[in-house]
Amino acid sequence: MLKFLQIVLTLSLLGLLVLGGFSGWLWYELHTPVNHSAATQTVEIARGESLDKILQDLAARGIINTALPLRVYMKLKKQEMLVQAGNYSFPSPITPLSVLTRLQQGGDFDKLTIIEGWTRWDIADALHRLPSLHLKNKAEALALLNDTSLIKDLDPGAKNLEGYLFPDTYFVVSNSTAKEIIKHAVNRFRDVWKEKIRARAANMNLSPRTVVTMASIIETEAKLRQERPLVASVIYNRLTKKIPLSMDSTIVYASKAAGTWRNDGKVYQSDIDRRSPYNTRIYAGLPPGPVGTPGESSLEAAVFPSQTSYLFYVRNPERNDGAHNFYADAKSFEVGVQKLRAWEARQKQIRKPAHGH
Repeated sequence: MLKFLQIVLTLSLLGLLVLGGFSGWLWYELHTPVNHSAATQTVEIARGESLDKILQDLAARGIINTALPLRVYMKLKKQEMLVQAGNYSFPSPITPLSVLTRLQQGGDFDKLTIIEGWTRWDIADALHRLPSLHLKNKAEALALLNDTSLIKDLDPGAKNLEGYLFPDTYFVVSNSTAKEIIKHAVNRFRDVWKEKIRARAANMNLSPRTVVTMASIIETEAKLRQERPLVASVIYNRLTKKIPLSMDSTIVYASKAAGTWRNDGKVYQSDIDRRSPYNTRIYAGLPPGPVGTPGESSLEAAVFPSQTSYLFYVRNPERNDGAHNFYADAKSFEVGVQKLRAWEARQKQIRKPAHGH
């Protein structure tokens, strides 16, 4: 009996020594920094890739010495870890436990941010500049924006996706395609349309194309959110009275479409004289389609305009935030224009460099 107890005690002590040794090994392996030469590399992890395959790849790159300690750690913790797709970078040195934490937090992403008022040319340029999308040139990106299959039900007559790519930030993971990003942007538009605009537009008997076209003009004309319903009222009032909209944003768009926009913020006589259906100084009514990307507040303003008698507006020279003064008659509007011109002349005089005598 005594001999049996001695054997049991010896085995127990051996077990404790083995367990202690194993625990010490595991702690050491998990917490010892690994020096590697892949700090400047990007590790691309595809959607649905298994943790085992990811650890094997990291070991092959030398970022971890071996996958075993992390596999054991995950088993002991009884954790199932889904690694997000994305682009990952790992500084050197780094401990295997820090590698695991990095994988749990998610990777680095390219991102596409569509700004309110951007045209499809701006968006195509931004898409082309994202390396992970592998677009050869801006023309290839622009061709993708001419595919209207995503909005056929909303706008059967659309020639491109102008106005239907909702302004937001879209993350680009390693295996994303430009088509997928474009689809996300259209789906974001659909969400906002369905939640905020669709019912009101139907009650007003306005098509999506009409609303988006109005909203795109509002977006580019009004810098201040609170002025957008007022600009919308000017558009509605002019349309009702069959007065040309005469809005610079449409003239600028016509020049961009013709490839002649000088991009210096100035509207030239050649822009004003352009015989384009987008030139709302020459042609009455709305232009044939959107002239940029409207945000949510501009879409809302298009279907919830202020009720006013305004037909004109001009920049308020007493403010520097893009505010406008609004007018119901041409005489008052002309006074406002003269005040702005006088202010602009004073600013030129102030900026004029002094000459020595």
